[in-house]
Amino acid sequence: MITGEIYNFIDSFAPFSSAMSFDNPGLLVGSPNTPVKTVLFALDITPAVVQEAKTLEAQLIISHHPVIFNPLKQLKKGSAPYLLAQYGIDAICAHTNLDMAAGGVNAVLAERLQLSNIHVLSEYAPGLPEALMGELIQDRTPLEFAQQVKRQLGCDGLRYTDGQRKIHTVGLCSGGGADLLYNAVNKGCEGFVTGESKHNLLIDAETLHLTLVDAGHFSTEDIVMQPLMSRISKRFPQLNCMKSVAMHNPAHVI
Repeated sequence: MITGEIYNFIDSFAPFSSAMSFDNPGLLVGSPNTPVKTVLFALDITPAVVQEAKTLEAQLIISHHPVIFNPLKQLKKGSAPYLLAQYGIDAICAHTNLDMAAGGVNAVLAERLQLSNIHVLSEYAPGLPEALMGELIQDRTPLEFAQQVKRQLGCDGLRYTDGQRKIHTVGLCSGGGADLLYNAVNKGCEGFVTGESKHNLLIDAETLHLTLVDAGHFSTEDIVMQPLMSRISKRFPQLNCMKSVAMHNPAHVI
């Protein structure tokens, strides 16, 4: 196995060319010709994750968030890109291309929330859904729905607005998608799940009688890493694939 074969497989179902214009996904460190036996999967590539990969003798890390997002003006000793280069470990990062892909982050989030009749809430471009919507099996009050999201995503805690009405139709966008709450309201959603929300958006959600559940960036996106690993393991059974234990939610709830 070489890195390029794995990159091409990811590109077949989550084309890197489909990523949003601000994004920087792809093979960000290394070479497509690197021989690969062991792959580590992590939502982010932190220095601790790189050290973990070195200990596991992994040749490749596959992450969701790009390890290099903005142009580097400095390569600081001890930083994740520095350590990847130092240890000769490749990095493939599939970000917004994976968010919008069939079976990608938003699709996995909809599955975790046990939604039915799933369809597009909002498109970034034709055929690229940046947000999805679906229906709950059973209508929930705002509190019941927030508790259900917490259980299904394994959150330590979350924030939500009380839309003051039962919830049947739910919109969702993993990560920082709270600004799509207006699309959710316009499409008839009573609930909306995302990973980040600013104060003014929470006020607007409450005013519009929308139960907006802010479950945290990590909890709405890390859920894709296991299915992604399983998908790659099935395609390349000769690979030794592992999910990072060093990668964790950096936010603590008290």
